[in-house]
Amino acid sequence: MRFGVVILPQYDWPEAARRWRAAEEYGFDHAWTYDHLSWRGLAGERWHATVPTLTAAATVTSRIRLGTFVASPNFRHPVPFAKDIATVDQVAGGRMLLGLGSGGTGFDAFVLGLPELTPRERHTRFVEFVEALDALLRFEPAGSGGVSFEGSWYTASSARMVGEPSQHPRMPLHLAANGPKAVALAARLGDGWVTTSRDDDLEASWRAAAENLRRLDDACEAIGRDPSTMARTLSLDSEAFHSLSSVAAFEEAVGRAAELGFTDVVSHWPREHGLYAGDETVLDEVASRLPALR
Repeated sequence: MRFGVVILPQYDWPEAARRWRAAEEYGFDHAWTYDHLSWRGLAGERWHATVPTLTAAATVTSRIRLGTFVASPNFRHPVPFAKDIATVDQVAGGRMLLGLGSGGTGFDAFVLGLPELTPRERHTRFVEFVEALDALLRFEPAGSGGVSFEGSWYTASSARMVGEPSQHPRMPLHLAANGPKAVALAARLGDGWVTTSRDDDLEASWRAAAENLRRLDDACEAIGRDPSTMARTLSLDSEAFHSLSSVAAFEEAVGRAAELGFTDVVSHWPREHGLYAGDETVLDEVASRLPALR
């Protein structure tokens, strides 16, 4: 089992730096931040930009992998985003993990004046977004004149990237997916897969996680891919449950995730109040137990 922590982009530097450094010192395998312009009930609170946050985090860490949890096409075009995130990866020495999702229907979906999309439209846009990033992050072949593509949602004409990728053949893509079509896309193009807990009944959340995992296995087998070649990440937290509310809650959640077949789990750094509220002393104790839980 590998362990990750989400640090929401709410803290000014150097207070944020303390958390990113500590995530590495605690022994977490990966640390993430949300990629939103604003998010749900925290919309009125301080909220920093994702790419600068990860760039700064890269400069104060040296081992831990860093990632987006998750980036979406709601306000991103794959060409400038690929160049931005590839630059972060170069600064980080090849430690980036690119989490990608189809984009929710909240603030980010409408802040730029975009119309409401149907679920089908959101999925086809997501497919184009992922396929474009898959091509761009491999960088243009020598003598090719750049990366070009033309779709219903995105177009690129001889796009230039930053140069040789810091990871080969490109940084890993971790696709957030629950529905059958999105899971099939994750099986086809993802290096990893991310699923989340539901916000209602806890036992229903575990049943849904198991069903989503079976769906991923089926999607991999349908295209002849060994499911074990993918990282399978479960976000343990929801509005109804915070895995770091106690050491016992964390250990129970990790044990259940391991039994189902997840390779990675992710928790949220305790906040001072409201969503994911908790005590950092619990995080201290959990960190001391990570070696035994691996």
